[in-house]
Amino acid sequence: MGLFKDLLKGVAGDLMSKVQQAASAAMSGTTSDSSQPHSGGRGTFVAPAPAAPVRSAAESAGYFSGILASRFPQYTVRRNVPVTELAGNVTDSFQLYSTRPTQAYKAEWGEPYSFVLSEGGVPKGIVMLGSGHSHDANVKYLISRMYAKKLGLPYINFYTQMPNEEEYVVGRIRKFMGGF
Repeated sequence: MGLFKDLLKGVAGDLMSKVQQAASAAMSGTTSDSSQPHSGGRGTFVAPAPAAPVRSAAESAGYFSGILASRFPQYTVRRNVPVTELAGNVTDSFQLYSTRPTQAYKAEWGEPYSFVLSEGGVPKGIVMLGSGHSHDANVKYLISRMYAKKLGLPYINFYTQMPNEEEYVVGRIRKFMGGF
């Protein structure tokens, strides 16, 4: 057992040493890989790609509003539409959580729809903006999604902390809206 333990310590020590060398090389702009050609002992340091810009809630809404207006001109787009405007003032029983199978939920409790796309005054789809875990698990969003489903409307959600490149946004909306 002692031999095995000593062997593991040796392997772990070698691995830790290599990790420390790599980290040190990355910080100083040198490389410790002897298989790489060196010019005067200096290697090439490649900086990581810049992170996608993080937009505020207002910037995200403006960004999506611009995409919807320019890429989906066949739709009238309305912002921050209350769930009750589409579903009415209804109290329903439906299952959001398995532990509460028949709890009543009111449409007025839902998160307002970020964007409602309409054609000829008839709602055709919903685009929701949210951030992180709260977008998927927040009861307000779940109620909004459930009422969209009950109304037979495509519900497309986007996380605002993600890059949401224009082509990605357009592709997802087209997919959910029937691929026109």
